[in-house]
Amino acid sequence: MGSLHKTTFVLLMFCLAALGSADYLKYKDPKQPLGVRIKDLLGRMTLAEKIGQMTQIERENATAEAMSKYFIGSVLSGGGSVPSPQPSAAAWQSMVNEMQKGALSTRLGIPMIYGIDAVHGHNNVYKATIFPHNVGLGATRDPMLIKRIGEATALEVRATGIPYAFAPCIAVCRDPRWGRCYESYSEDPKVVQSMTTLISGLQGDVPAGSEGRPYVGGSKKVAACAKHYVGDGGTFMGINENNTVIDAHGLMTIHMPAYYNSIIRGVSTVMTSYSSWNGKKMHANHFLVTDFLKNKLKFRVSCSLGRQYNFTLYFLQGFVISDWQGIDRITSPPGVNYSYSVEAGVGAGIDMIMVPYAYTEFIDDLTYQVKNNIIPMSRIDDAVYRILRVKFTMGLFESPYADPSLVGELGKQEHRDLAREAVRKSLVLLKNGKSASSPLLPLPKKAGKILVAGSHADDLGLQCGGWTITWQGQTGNDKTAGTTILSAIKSTVDPSTEVVFSENPDSAAVDSGKYDYAIVVVGEPPYAETFGDNLNLTIPAPGPSVIQSVCKSVKCVVVLISGRPLVPKCFTHFFGMCEVAATVGPVLEIDMETILQERARAKVGIRDFGKLPKHTEVTDKELMIYRITMELEEVVEQGWYEEKRKHDSIENEQEEVEDDMRKKLRIGEMDTGGSKENLSLCSVGLKHFEEMRQKRQQETIDRCMEKIDIWEEKELTGEDFGGKSGYEEETQQEAGLDDAYADPVDYNASQESAESLGAKLGIIFLWGKFSSGNGLHPKGNLEEY
Repeated sequence: MGSLHKTTFVLLMFCLAALGSADYLKYKDPKQPLGVRIKDLLGRMTLAEKIGQMTQIERENATAEAMSKYFIGSVLSGGGSVPSPQPSAAAWQSMVNEMQKGALSTRLGIPMIYGIDAVHGHNNVYKATIFPHNVGLGATRDPMLIKRIGEATALEVRATGIPYAFAPCIAVCRDPRWGRCYESYSEDPKVVQSMTTLISGLQGDVPAGSEGRPYVGGSKKVAACAKHYVGDGGTFMGINENNTVIDAHGLMTIHMPAYYNSIIRGVSTVMTSYSSWNGKKMHANHFLVTDFLKNKLKFRVSCSLGRQYNFTLYFLQGFVISDWQGIDRITSPPGVNYSYSVEAGVGAGIDMIMVPYAYTEFIDDLTYQVKNNIIPMSRIDDAVYRILRVKFTMGLFESPYADPSLVGELGKQEHRDLAREAVRKSLVLLKNGKSASSPLLPLPKKAGKILVAGSHADDLGLQCGGWTITWQGQTGNDKTAGTTILSAIKSTVDPSTEVVFSENPDSAAVDSGKYDYAIVVVGEPPYAETFGDNLNLTIPAPGPSVIQSVCKSVKCVVVLISGRPLVPKCFTHFFGMCEVAATVGPVLEIDMETILQERARAKVGIRDFGKLPKHTEVTDKELMIYRITMELEEVVEQGWYEEKRKHDSIENEQEEVEDDMRKKLRIGEMDTGGSKENLSLCSVGLKHFEEMRQKRQQETIDRCMEKIDIWEEKELTGEDFGGKSGYEEETQQEAGLDDAYADPVDYNASQESAESLGAKLGIIFLWGKFSSGNGLHPKGNLEEY
């Protein structure tokens, strides 16, 4: 009996040990190394569970049942997609938590990751803090400010239970006609590079020795997404989702640099672009997505970005995500051959596919292709490994649910104060009155009667622009929290000053009003993406007539709210300024310190003005600006001129004064035999230009594809990333432009037409247009700032 009891006891111990071993899952043990956890989980997953991780669906379809049945790995909110009208932070958290419960109820309990477009603050959410759009932030030249904005945005996004933001957009906008130009920090790749500090704000600072690995520093940070890879800002004629025609050298020195910085900062994800590079859709571009982004950059290679800027590139171990229905648009029309699109997109190296609605079709098609060896399992494993790595790094397995203690972070006053600081620093003073010796500013706080006019003076929706509450934005003052310009002016002026508001006053009313001065606020309607593409860069009606009616009779300042430069040059502001008004009022009455030419950096009292993130140029309403290769533009006489400078490496300090080279490039009105003609530097007839463009476009594509073939056969070296100071001249030569198109024009030509609105018009840029802004450049290792 004793022996029997002993045997029974031993067997019982063995069974308990085996049971304990079966219950132990390495991937659930936070003490295990990250790689061990990922491999353990990946080895346990079925094909259906893996493909589910690669699938991102829209909030509307993300029921708990769908999450568990299809093992969905990610959910997103499209623009304007909310749980209810004007929901609270708590309501957002409740919605996200319900979806998470569905994901965690699956066999392996893999948490889902929820993503949202938080592109200028948590802009989808009612009462969230709205920061300036990227075009405004680019004017600040303040990377640390942008990092603080990232920190505030991360807190507000987490306040709604969301751990993933589709930001920043690091496009380099090369044509203001593009409808997403306001999403670009600058046309200068160096300025865009410096703004990648937003990633550090969103995710946290990468620990020493961890550069290049995805990193999210805790439950108050969010995963970031560098987008749209790559060249989306360089499409032909600024047409959204179009073709970027540029050689490999130009792609690497103009559009790629900010991705280097993003990888160094440990960005968690990269989103591919709808656009094409030399005819090849980016969503199907295996060379750029896999061979270059994933493979070429995996080695710690020291690469020279120009002659002065050297830093180290690291391997991106996060995941690549498609854009909204991005693989559908590989074909034209979209979805015409869906199986091909799935094969091309996944095969190119996209890891997570944004299929907001037809997700079951995607899952079925991808499953079929893997089972039939069309897409290898190794490609699926690579994708899922990367996705799991980000989720483990974020701590989602340990803390999958929203933190209710963070709901108070949404719209916090501290964040609104930061937004006002960003607005102040984004202001760009272009011109103040007739001349520096006869300024219009400062405006007196105390006056008998002042007029505020224009459609945008008392409308938060128009003031904030696209991607605010809804995808395209909307009008009205009930959509989010903020301060209109009219309200701020009323609170800024002396109580004895009478403020009269008229949206569209006629000349007679202005003449009889006996106003001391007027502030006119007009601009573009809100827009986003393709809806913003515009060949006619003029102020929409009735803006011009309001300006004319008011400014011909009374001295005035014009505030132009737009996503890009419009005609005429005015007192301009950036889209995305729900806190703009609280800043505009004080700025208008502070004493001037310095005014340096037309586009100088100036200080107004204690306020340090920003610099244009894009060049300022103007066009007559009957003509349009068009591109000649990547560098030359037609600029039509109507005001002050600036031709796009070709030397982007000039330091900030050199922009304080107009140097000899800039004087030579400046265009003025030329008297030709008694009649005045609108002339432009490097201008050609539109018909001739289009013929030349069509011919050269195909030649450029053929030449670039030859270079790609060579690249694929050799390892890239530092020279492949180098930036020549003479790149623009090289581009001009490649485009077949000879000296006949670049005759110098007299800088000192008359500017009488620019004075037509007279000494009564104060012209200040609070919105920078198309500037070669040579702001803060990375020198040495990026960690230094």
